Amino acid sequence: MVADPHSLPSRTLGDSAVAVTAVGLGCAPLAGLFAPVDPAVAAATVDAAWDGGIRHFDTAPHYGAGLSETRLGSALANRDRDAFTLSTKMGRVLVDHEGPWDIWGEPNGKAAVFDFSYRGAHDAYLGSLERLGTDRVEIGLIHDPDDHRAEALAGTHKALTELKAAGRIGAVGIGMNSTEAAADLLEQADFDVALIAGRYTLLDQSALDRLYPLCTSRGVSVIAAGVFNSGILADPKPGAHFNYAEADPRLLARAQAIAAICDRHDTPLRAAALQFPAAHPAVASILVGARTPAEVDDALAMYAHPVPGALWHDLKRAGLLAEEAPVPS
Repeated sequence: MVADPHSLPSRTLGDSAVAVTAVGLGCAPLAGLFAPVDPAVAAATVDAAWDGGIRHFDTAPHYGAGLSETRLGSALANRDRDAFTLSTKMGRVLVDHEGPWDIWGEPNGKAAVFDFSYRGAHDAYLGSLERLGTDRVEIGLIHDPDDHRAEALAGTHKALTELKAAGRIGAVGIGMNSTEAAADLLEQADFDVALIAGRYTLLDQSALDRLYPLCTSRGVSVIAAGVFNSGILADPKPGAHFNYAEADPRLLARAQAIAAICDRHDTPLRAAALQFPAAHPAVASILVGARTPAEVDDALAMYAHPVPGALWHDLKRAGLLAEEAPVPS
């Protein structure tokens, strides 16, 4: 990725040459996550990210059964290909399917099904290139192999390692939600990056127990996704979502207590939620999902919003943040 004077700071992943900006755009929402998205709005969302300095865009065949990749590729088609980093995922392939599918709001005649085989990984890679309209992706991630670890290592990881050796991808990683399964995989094979969603946030610091120390010791860079835990850390009101489901009263109360401390320091909860994960030394970048330009603009503004050090102190004193958690300086 070529440096851009207007871009956010960037860091390389593991011992690879692949760089990601401090904030990346998660492109699952562009595929009609839960509700349809106007294609023009999806394109404008990518443009807003670009204008804000974001140069890392993450997608997957699973997102809208290819719709995210298609929309992202179209939105980036006229950009300098050497100026941005693409990550997509292997472990699912597309099959014919009529009608609504899973949590995606725009049926397109396809669905994604698990396939961690060696051949499946190559098929997924080629399909992603076609939908993205590109000749390469910089980061290839094994997608949600929680219940298929042995198969994923024997098939998908082998394929990605070969693609990296051939110069067709630059970095190999995992894209997961669970810390224990992720740690098991990292202990068994070589990876450059771990994209982990929702496990290192103001509400959930479970990645501190085993996963992040392992990443540090093995030189694996982390991309921290799901920093709002599906929305509760953006707006902790009754009915807010945590991990894609309605949050239980205990979690809601905890989020509201965190928000109250943020209020006392005149700091939006969203700013604290975005900046906290980035302070851990294992974290190279945070990934923010957005479905409108306004959401992108808000995320970048919150990332840059001043947060007083006393806020982190008060969260720890109240038992709302792990004492050992690194905080922004």
